[in-house]
Amino acid sequence: MVLKIPLGIKMHKINLLFDSLEGAYAPNTIRSYRSDYMHYSNWCQKYQYDPFNIHEDKFADYVLQMGENLTVATIQRRVASLSSIFNLTKSINPTKEPVIILTIKKLRRKFGKPQKQATPLTYDILTKLKNVCSNDIVGLRNRLLLQLGYETMRRRSEICKFKFEDLQHLSSHKYALLLRHSKTDQYNQGKIIPISNELSEMISSWSLAIDQDSGSILRSFKRNLSTNPSLTPASINHILKRLQKQAGLNQIGELSGHSFRVGAAIDLLDKNIPLEKIMLRGGWKSETSAMRYLQSWNDSNWLVVN
Repeated sequence: MVLKIPLGIKMHKINLLFDSLEGAYAPNTIRSYRSDYMHYSNWCQKYQYDPFNIHEDKFADYVLQMGENLTVATIQRRVASLSSIFNLTKSINPTKEPVIILTIKKLRRKFGKPQKQATPLTYDILTKLKNVCSNDIVGLRNRLLLQLGYETMRRRSEICKFKFEDLQHLSSHKYALLLRHSKTDQYNQGKIIPISNELSEMISSWSLAIDQDSGSILRSFKRNLSTNPSLTPASINHILKRLQKQAGLNQIGELSGHSFRVGAAIDLLDKNIPLEKIMLRGGWKSETSAMRYLQSWNDSNWLVVN
């Protein structure tokens, strides 16, 4: 039997849900929920199914149809989003049914490919990149970016959010940076990240060079070499690409903002640091996520660059 539910009623229900999520969920999460729901809702409308009361076999058809032109990772994300929406609206949740789990496993075996990992930026590569930085104010900024990214092991969006006010002087001549918010810190509890004296001195030198002691640490430049308020995450990739070319390191694969996390974690593993401490440093919540980043640990090409 085909169910016909007025579209206006469905959209009113879901819009009320999304409005209620504001402030409790990150804006990017809400946007993803909206996008994933609209894709699913349009499919339901095509076949005249009630999106909040769909049989598991019909939902399996939806998953299979997504498999025709979407990656397994995208399908899993959409199913996870819809599972949250079903739970939040107290609707029947077909995503946990065995037929759906088996359908996704079949798609993974048929189409799944290992997720491409960022090229590791290990200490050896870090040194070579710093050596090609210019001696002007741009080079000063770039060396700071490299050291900051490598030591903190943060995502590029998080690296750009560090402020001068986040530099903290601890006891016994030790320093740290306050990470006010991260992808895995949805409640803004913050995290103290210890840093080296070298990085602390680099931040201080940069502060003096640009005559700023508040606001974003990393800045982009205007044509007259005065600074903009902040550096964008996308700019980090562009800077790394230029430095990599100058250092003649094109053979290792393209560096990106995620390369800091991977390279630093691999260096820590190579020093026999326990995985639990590496996860704490890098902000990984599960061993699975951490090891996905570290899958190239045994590849000696990342450990030594000639």
